[in-house]
Amino acid sequence: MSSVNMLQAKSSLSRLVESIEQGQVREIVIARNGRPAAKLVPIDAISATQRIGVAKGLFTVPDDIDVHNADVARLFAGGGAP
Repeated sequence: MSSVNMLQAKSSLSRLVESIEQGQVREIVIARNGRPAAKLVPIDAISATQRIGVAKGLFTVPDDIDVHNADVARLFAGGGAP
């Protein structure tokens, strides 16, 4: 893992991105005032936990999702179950 400060990242962003693209480094941590602030990683290294659609097929959305709004509002107001 490589680390650079904010000024270095600003002045050499193209070089940093190129080194990530070419696989020379897996990630680059960008620090502000000596503390890590951001991480530069290749696109294909994004965590699998950030996938969109992981629940596809696990539930169905009703045609009118607003049909129970009054019940939900009552429950939030402490009205209890109907």
